[in-house]
Amino acid sequence: MPLAFITGCAACELSAEETAFFQDKRPFGLILFRRNIDNPDQVRRLTQSFRAAVGRMDAPVLIDQEGGRVQRLAPPHWAALPPAAIIGRLYRQERALGREAAACLGRILAGELRPLGINVDCMPLLDLPASGSHQIIGDRAFSSDAEIVIDAARQFIDGLMEGGCLPVIKHIPGHGRAGCDSHKALPVVDAPLDELETSDFKPFRALQDTVFAMTAHVVYSAIDADAPATTSQKVIGEIIRGRLGFSGLLMSDDLSMQALSGGMKQRAAAAFAAGCDLALHCNGELAEMIEVAEAAPELGESGLALYAEALDRCGSVSMDTDKARYMALAGAAGETDV
Repeated sequence: MPLAFITGCAACELSAEETAFFQDKRPFGLILFRRNIDNPDQVRRLTQSFRAAVGRMDAPVLIDQEGGRVQRLAPPHWAALPPAAIIGRLYRQERALGREAAACLGRILAGELRPLGINVDCMPLLDLPASGSHQIIGDRAFSSDAEIVIDAARQFIDGLMEGGCLPVIKHIPGHGRAGCDSHKALPVVDAPLDELETSDFKPFRALQDTVFAMTAHVVYSAIDADAPATTSQKVIGEIIRGRLGFSGLLMSDDLSMQALSGGMKQRAAAAFAAGCDLALHCNGELAEMIEVAEAAPELGESGLALYAEALDRCGSVSMDTDKARYMALAGAAGETDV
């Protein structure tokens, strides 16, 4: 039975120490970053090596491949895509074009990831960027309009799964009001609960049937002034599981981000105690990975069943025309970097 954590690795191939660690601790999944990527053949070897080490050929391999500022797969081997905000711009011009673009983007990303052995994309963002907030979300979001985000995200998810990859909705219950970058500090959002209910929470409630969601390292003072969502039993129990109705696999955002405090074992234990199903640790530091593993329980049959059922719903569609069409739509919407 795998342990309930997702981990990184240090380089473009597994070291002997990493392989031994994966064989011993059997993490549920692996997440890749730019440091792990050189060319398509190398990425395929890496994903195969991980799955061989943990002994599960369907083990999830994740990546943050959004377009715009967040693209772990980059030229010359993979396309440079405009940010998700271009889809919101298209929606405002003509809803049908926005819907088409969102589905196209999902299929494009799946078409790039699936041949590499990557089967989970940490996308889409359901965050609603607020005026005056930090630009860590910014144009990574589809829109600041909840209804556009809901529709675009659904089209994107359908396209991604049609192409053979699973989505992760993030950052639940909403990162769009954060006044700082949670990679570097802990954001505190002071908006009243009723305001969050009628705006930030809406996309997550509408997409609560998604298999994976990623928490926000954000304090919502109206709910729990003492802990960010990732380590707050109140936010996870009352809001994410309760009001938003999310019943899938809840993963923490990266435990190594500076928004959190304490040692890595302490951070992981706090996330699990609060109600996270999976701990995510990204930086590839083996000593920290060992600490996370020490705090991680087994995922269990019910969690594995949720994942397997979601995989069964994925298709294998590949449409060569999607990329050209998406770039044409982006250009028509006024995106200059295409």
